[in-house]
Amino acid sequence: MEFTNDAYRVQGLDLHEICDNFGTPVYVYDAEKIVNQLESLKKAFAGNKLKIKFAAKSLTNLAILKLIRKHGGGIDVVSIQEAQLALKAGFEAKDILFTPNCVGFDEICEGVKLGLMINIDNLSILKKFGETYGNSKPCCIRLNPHIMAGGNKKISTGHADSKFGISIYQLPDVLELIDKYGMDVIGLHVHTGSDILDADVFMQMSKIIFEAANNFAELKFIDFGSGFKVAYQEGDIVTSIEELGKKLSSAFREFCQEYGTELEMWFEPGKYLVSEAGLFLVKTNVVKATPARTFVGVNSGLNHFLRPMMYDAHHDIVNISNPSGEKHVYSVVGYICETDNLGWDRQLHEVREGDLLAFKNAGAYCFSMASNYNSRLRPPEVLIIDGEAKLIRKRETMEDITRNLVDIEI
Repeated sequence: MEFTNDAYRVQGLDLHEICDNFGTPVYVYDAEKIVNQLESLKKAFAGNKLKIKFAAKSLTNLAILKLIRKHGGGIDVVSIQEAQLALKAGFEAKDILFTPNCVGFDEICEGVKLGLMINIDNLSILKKFGETYGNSKPCCIRLNPHIMAGGNKKISTGHADSKFGISIYQLPDVLELIDKYGMDVIGLHVHTGSDILDADVFMQMSKIIFEAANNFAELKFIDFGSGFKVAYQEGDIVTSIEELGKKLSSAFREFCQEYGTELEMWFEPGKYLVSEAGLFLVKTNVVKATPARTFVGVNSGLNHFLRPMMYDAHHDIVNISNPSGEKHVYSVVGYICETDNLGWDRQLHEVREGDLLAFKNAGAYCFSMASNYNSRLRPPEVLIIDGEAKLIRKRETMEDITRNLVDIEI
C-alpha cells in the first residue's frame, strides 16, 4: 500500500477508482501484503517443522482462505460453519484445527465426522470424547497457562479468569481421564491473547507447555497460538518476530531433543496475517460543527466497523480526497442510531462532504464482525491481486435482509 502526499494506491491501483467501481463503503484487501506476512513467519521460524494455521475467524472470505492455502498455510476454525468454509476453500480436513469453545458435544462429533483435528478445552468435553472415541480418534488439548497477556482484557485468553482452555492446575485431572479412556493425545495448544508485545511472554508460556508436554508420550505437535502485535498507529511497538523466532526456536529444539522426537511447531495467526492488508473506505455524508467539536459523519458505522466501539481500538484514518489540505481536529462517527464513534479527536486533512476516508488495519475482525444492525446492508469486499481489483463478496441487497423472514398473517 502506498500512502504518499498525492496518491493513495494499492498495488498501483488508485483507491478513488476502486470506490468508483465498487461504491462505498467497501473493504479492500492487499493479497501481496498477506502473502508477505505469511512468508515472514516462515522465515522467522525456519529450521523447525513449522505449520501456520490461519485463524479463520479474523477474515473468513473464501478468496482469502484460498490465497492462504495456495501459499502453504493451514487453518484454525472455531465453528463447524468455519470448518465447512475451509473445506469449500480447498483445505483438507486433516489440515483443519477445530478449536471451539463452550459448544455442545454434538458439534464436536460433527467435527470428528468431517475428519478435523479436534482441540479440546474443557474437562467435560474431554471426558465425553474419551467415553465416545477412546483411542480411535486423535485429539489436541488446549491448556490455560494462567498468564495475563494481550492488548485488551476482551482479547486476553490465557489468564486465570478466562473461559478458554483447561487450567494448567487441572493437568492431573486431564491425565487421569486420558489414562482411563486410553486417549490418543497428539498435540498440546496454548494461546494467551492478542497484541502481545514481549517475546518473553511466549518464552514464559513455552516453559509451562514444555513441562506439561513431558506427561504425554505420543505428541506430534505443540501449538503456541499467536497474538503477535501489529502497528495500528504510527509509533506503535510491535512484536519482534525475528527475536521471537530465534528465542522460541532455540527453546523448542532443545525441548525436542530432551523429549526424544522432533515435534511440529504450530502457530495460528489471524491479525498478523491480514490486519495491515485491509482498508475500509467510506464517504463523508456530513461535516457537523458544534460548539464542542466538529463531527465527520460517514456512510457506515459500528454495523460494519465494530472494533473501535467493541475494543476501544484505534485505526488510523486518512482523507484520501484531500491529501494536502490543512489539518483540523475531527471526530469521525457513523450513521447508526447509536453513539458509534469510529475515531475521536483525529487530526485529518480538511474533510469536506463527499470526501473519501480510509480506515487502516481493517483486514482482521472487521468485516467478520459486521452485522445488519439498523437493517443496514453489509458492504462488498474487494481483493487486489496481481495488480487487479477483484470483487470477492457482493454488496448485500434488501433481498438478503428479508430472505429468511417469514411473513405471517397478523
